[in-house]
Amino acid sequence: MIKVKDIAKAIEDFAPKELQESYDNTGLQIGDPEMDVKAVLLCLDVTEDILAEARRRQCNMIVSHHPLLFSGLKQITGSNPTQRIVAEALRHDIAIYASHTNLDSAFQGVSYELAHMLNLSNVSPLLPSGREPETGLGVIGDISPTPRLEFLRKVKEALGVAHLKYSAQSPQLVVRKVAICGGAGASLIADARRAGADVLLTGDLKYHDFTSNGYAILMADIGHYESELCTKRIFSRIIRQAYPDCVTYFAESESNPIAYIG
Repeated sequence: MIKVKDIAKAIEDFAPKELQESYDNTGLQIGDPEMDVKAVLLCLDVTEDILAEARRRQCNMIVSHHPLLFSGLKQITGSNPTQRIVAEALRHDIAIYASHTNLDSAFQGVSYELAHMLNLSNVSPLLPSGREPETGLGVIGDISPTPRLEFLRKVKEALGVAHLKYSAQSPQLVVRKVAICGGAGASLIADARRAGADVLLTGDLKYHDFTSNGYAILMADIGHYESELCTKRIFSRIIRQAYPDCVTYFAESESNPIAYIG
């Protein structure tokens, strides 16, 4: 039988824990590493709905991108969703594993996946990790010269983005070099500019990110959630290649915690 520790090892072989940022909490969060795995539910965030879906689909392991636990719990009384999830997971023997910023920095990780979805060529790390030449935060790559608005429309379609914000004052009329960072990538704006990118695609850009840098580089906020939904596909490939007989499901109860009024 495949064990929890086997799934964890397969993911960490692809995205070593050493690549995670200092603030992160990647790895097995809840459960016995020696437990046999019946089926795995893949998700972006572990919520109470996700846990209920895991039980309904008889999955005794959840693999998420965002960690459920970032810091230690001082009590488990059921007073908030995290505490209730921990208690329920322990009660029903459901292991919870997260691969976060190490998956962001891994070769063929989150930003690489987005680059492939946009058919970029000559893709390399935007901010190399210094460990392996192809690892690091964000990526940069080339695309056939494309008018700005046409490019942004293609991004919306390829990534399934319903609402895209972009820097209206940017001088770029044609896009040739694209920087991408899944999740919150405002910290890479300066790196994208230094690398000569025409555009930076990421999530969680603030108003002053646009006012301070939009005059020099086209920036597009594609949404944090939207930019990381591809992690489920990455997890599926990792597990399927290592253990073809392991049953995996993409979570169906997942939804964007941010809603928009049209």
